[in-house]
Amino acid sequence: MSLSGSGVIAIWNDITDEGRANFYEWHDREHIPERVGIPGFLRGRRYIALSGTPEYFTLYEVEDKSVLTGADYLARLNSPTEWTTRSVQHFRNTARSLCDVEVSLGAGSGGFIGTIRFDCEPGQDPKILKTVSEAILPEVAKTAAISAAHICRADESASNVKTAEQRGRAANMVPRWVLIVEGATQEAVEHVLSTHLSHAVLADLGAQEALQGVYRLQFDLLGNR
Repeated sequence: MSLSGSGVIAIWNDITDEGRANFYEWHDREHIPERVGIPGFLRGRRYIALSGTPEYFTLYEVEDKSVLTGADYLARLNSPTEWTTRSVQHFRNTARSLCDVEVSLGAGSGGFIGTIRFDCEPGQDPKILKTVSEAILPEVAKTAAISAAHICRADESASNVKTAEQRGRAANMVPRWVLIVEGATQEAVEHVLSTHLSHAVLADLGAQEALQGVYRLQFDLLGNR
């Protein structure tokens, strides 16, 4: 399994121009270190868009989904620092899903990452999971210059818990499914997103308005294990 745990938080967001310089300082020096200091948080990464939107993608890996509904994480969400309160006011176009990792394949991480997020009718979930995990991702993981591929499913109840930090930023979307492809080159990731995981392929499985983006790594921090 390439991801460090069986749960993730996947976050996409834009930042206002006036909040950008502060965002980097806050995210790198306080926010991600604070998050990976929570028991059960294993790793935090931030990527910047090369194509697609929003501009930033942040991925937290946790031991399991119970960490995301546990007292330690909720305590931080309900007691944001003053710096956090100021910073999240500049978030725009936020999508945030607290997910179970359904399948994670690969031998490591990649400096480039492709994300696909989409919703579907609930009755399509079994078909999507079976086809993507059993037929598509194994082929993706064998593709040249691809290091890992993952499919994650949001827990909508956990993702929609109202907290003090959430109230400080604009309302966010909760994608039902999150697909992640990691690779050594931008071209390899783009190839997978345009072939194995194209809009047409996912639409045939029942995906609604799949949104793709390709991102480059900016910051990576491990938690205390």
